[in-house]
Amino acid sequence: MSRILGDLGAVVVDADLIAREVVEPGTPGLAALVAEFGPEILQPDGQLDRPALAAKAFGDEAARGRLNGILHPLIGARTAELVDAAPADSVVLQDIPLLVEGGMGAAFNLVVVVYVDAAERVRRLVELRGMPEGDARARISSQATDDQRRAAADVWLDNSGPQGALDPVVKALWERLQGYAENIANSVAVRVPPVLAAANPVWAEQGRRLVERLRFVCGEDAVRVDHVGSTAVPGLDAKDVIDLQVTVRNLDAADALAERLAGAGFPRVADVTRDDPKPIYGIGGEADPSLWDKRFHASADPGRPAHVHVRVDGWPGQRFALVFRDWLRADPAARDEYLDLKRRAAAAAADGSDVEAATARYLDVKTPWFDDAYHRAMGWAEKTGWTAADR
Repeated sequence: MSRILGDLGAVVVDADLIAREVVEPGTPGLAALVAEFGPEILQPDGQLDRPALAAKAFGDEAARGRLNGILHPLIGARTAELVDAAPADSVVLQDIPLLVEGGMGAAFNLVVVVYVDAAERVRRLVELRGMPEGDARARISSQATDDQRRAAADVWLDNSGPQGALDPVVKALWERLQGYAENIANSVAVRVPPVLAAANPVWAEQGRRLVERLRFVCGEDAVRVDHVGSTAVPGLDAKDVIDLQVTVRNLDAADALAERLAGAGFPRVADVTRDDPKPIYGIGGEADPSLWDKRFHASADPGRPAHVHVRVDGWPGQRFALVFRDWLRADPAARDEYLDLKRRAAAAAADGSDVEAATARYLDVKTPWFDDAYHRAMGWAEKTGWTAADR
């Protein structure tokens, strides 16, 4: 995959190549390895004997930790140099074999996992790299499981087949990456028409990954980050858009996050007056319309539309987004009622007009229902003792 994307124009930063570079003869990295694991990890010509090092490090967790403690800082520093040197408008591909093991996925705009089944991995390590089979199996057993890799993957590519079988898929991925990079450079958010898709269990995993990414981007400036909206409710048909809520302490904090969110692939959308329905002002004593204010961002990724609602902790809109999601999860009748409303709204919007006009008609149908739904959801929250801290 890296070779194809590099040929197409991506700037490839290969962690494997960097790992070799930082332990070349004469480097501080090689000297540190010899000091830790002994001179027997060297070949007669002074080069690192990788099978000898693997035999010492990969069969023992403590030894592997010492190895990583030496190599990872060196690899990280060199990686940062190469990434910083890449042109500002380029697609930078970081090829990181241990990304999942290191829990690094949230730091990237998109994570692509190239999968190869275990038997084929062993064969390639033995036949192509000359690694003893025992060492190959020990290395694989020390790595992330397939389930862990799937959980981290925004894109899953199965490369277990013959050479070249994956080429067309990677070329299609390149089109997505180009569009994503252009959208980030131009602060363009992806907006989609209000067309309902069948409930998809994949939405939960996609939401979880985006929540982790937003937590990484926002850091301590976010009180919490949640997957909200219809895609967070199992069994509910929805627009194929992941809704996320970033809770902040005040609107100044929301504005301070704008540049970071845009750089991470979530540019701000200026006009949000029609973005989502608001219950009538005055409900529950919340008479100040400004208490429903928020900041709205949307994903620049053409392959995964998402909306990011940045709301103030404790304000009615922030609480309602969480309560409404959990009410629908807990009450199948309310969920079915809402689904019927969404279907009628989608039918009213389905006339082939532009996205904004269609969205306006969609909300014209939905909004009146929310006045009563607000009372019902908040009543459910009070009756059940719901608190945001529980979720």
